[in-house]
Amino acid sequence: MKVNWNTYLFAFVCFTCAIDLVLTGRDFYKILKLPRTATLNQIKKSYRTLAKELHPDKNKNDPKAQERFQDLGAAYEALSDPDKRKTYDRHGEEGLKRQGNDDSFHDPFSSFFGDFFGGSRDDEHRHVPRGGDLVMDLHVTLEEVYNGNFIEVVRVKPVAKETSGSRRCNCRMEMRTIQMGPGRFQMMQDQVCDECPNIKFVTEEKVLEIEVEVGVPDGYQIPFLAEGLYATLITVKSIVFILNTGEPHIEGEPGDLKFIIRVQKHTRFERRNNDLYTNLTITLQDALNGFDVTLPHLDGHNVTIKREKITWPGARIKKKGEGLPQHDQNNIIGDLYVTVDIDFPKGELTGEQREAVKTLLNQESKHRLYNGI
Repeated sequence: MKVNWNTYLFAFVCFTCAIDLVLTGRDFYKILKLPRTATLNQIKKSYRTLAKELHPDKNKNDPKAQERFQDLGAAYEALSDPDKRKTYDRHGEEGLKRQGNDDSFHDPFSSFFGDFFGGSRDDEHRHVPRGGDLVMDLHVTLEEVYNGNFIEVVRVKPVAKETSGSRRCNCRMEMRTIQMGPGRFQMMQDQVCDECPNIKFVTEEKVLEIEVEVGVPDGYQIPFLAEGLYATLITVKSIVFILNTGEPHIEGEPGDLKFIIRVQKHTRFERRNNDLYTNLTITLQDALNGFDVTLPHLDGHNVTIKREKITWPGARIKKKGEGLPQHDQNNIIGDLYVTVDIDFPKGELTGEQREAVKTLLNQESKHRLYNGI
């Protein structure tokens, strides 16, 4: 058989062009200072650290600060999304641009090499059974949202292990042509299976580490790929156990495990976006004479509320920068709003005391009726 070297040379040139296409663009892993095997939590943690370091407001004398900060944002956007990350790992930044222009992005060389070497692109898109996603609420405190925290999750699930023997696998229906006689053929569907090593399921424990990120919003979703299937959640002390109650697909892929952040109600603070709200009750004497109060914050540091003027019921005092850090940009911090309530004395005043109050306050007795709702 005579080999057509020109054809192989042409294929090699096309393959080289395809590699150049993939390698063009920015190295998002290098920008985030991470290996290509980095987990989603590592990507988020590195982004938050670098965002503080490279923020243009902190590098005003650097003419390239804005450009580096934009590169950091682009890297995080691509690698924090599982689908975009797969596209980037396979096709580089050029692949992300093509995907953004056309939702039906395909490798421009896959069909060429598939047809050239006898393959078929349809084989890559064969339907694979997939287990259901497991979605579970993870209740966290406001202190954990303010300070950040790591929670250990022990995942108990069946894992496929190879054992003796073989089994039928990857079964599919294919068209088969049968010769019925001279010049007569009949096409019919036939099930075709492969021979795969036999497997058995062994229960194993796996520790997953969930990072409660600083400033994480209520309802935020934390995914763990291929850790799904049906399960039951059991909490023992500070460790969460997840036990399977369903069977995985032998030939398929497991679903994902997704935790939904649920921030518990706090006894002293109410969260509204990045701002915190609380109420402070003072005496009537402090309302008239002024006061100096120290409030404990969510991380233990003290916040001083000092006022020398008269304070009326419902007065709101703002403490700038004492709220929650913003989730995606921790250098942006909300404010703390303190609403003052007055604890009026109980009982009755004597005639002398009433006269003394009138003399002290020196106010005319007047009334006004209005709709204050």
